Amino acid sequence: MRILLVEDDTRIRADIIAALEASHYVVDWVREGEEAWFKGDTEDYAAAILDLGLPQMDGMSVLKRWRASGRDFPVLVLTARGSWSERVEGIDAGADDYLPKPFAMEELLARLRAILRRRSGLASPQIRIGSITLDTRLMRVSRNGVPLALSPQEYRLVAYLMHHPGRVVPQQELAEQLQGDVYERESNAVEVLVGRVRRKLGPDIIETHRGFGYLIAEANRSGP
Repeated sequence: MRILLVEDDTRIRADIIAALEASHYVVDWVREGEEAWFKGDTEDYAAAILDLGLPQMDGMSVLKRWRASGRDFPVLVLTARGSWSERVEGIDAGADDYLPKPFAMEELLARLRAILRRRSGLASPQIRIGSITLDTRLMRVSRNGVPLALSPQEYRLVAYLMHHPGRVVPQQELAEQLQGDVYERESNAVEVLVGRVRRKLGPDIIETHRGFGYLIAEANRSGP
């Protein structure tokens, strides 16, 4: 999944990027409010991690502009201040969760997983569709209880589709979520990747809708 990180502190930003990439997320990062607003308004992200104390435009203004223009991806707000009034303002402005600094990286990752699940209508960190189980905490995909050996990109593909069950996901959207800014519009990389994943999950899990995209059916979805 593709995450937008907006953080101007170099050390904190580097630590978060390392943690996100180790958890198989694709990360785009910016350090200034104006650029954050533009990227969030023009690119597709699964979620954003947004610091409030930014140069050029503060994070609260960025969040309000995103919501005013209809951008509804989940947003985890970071702040060094963390007063209750500021948290209320952030939530009223459209933040999905709030994390005051300093924080443990494990908590940031857990909160990110939680807002991604809530966006998909899921309460459990385990998503089950038929014989396939996605464990978002362990970053593991199993078939009939047997863990599958997936590459990071294969895992990201399965995770994104299973977070959007019942929806046909366009190939371009998948490419952006899997590759970020470096994806090639004319490349067949997604098609090749889907073929590899089908061989591991089984041929009937991912459906191809020619000219539209790929689908994991919502039927039989459950939690533990």
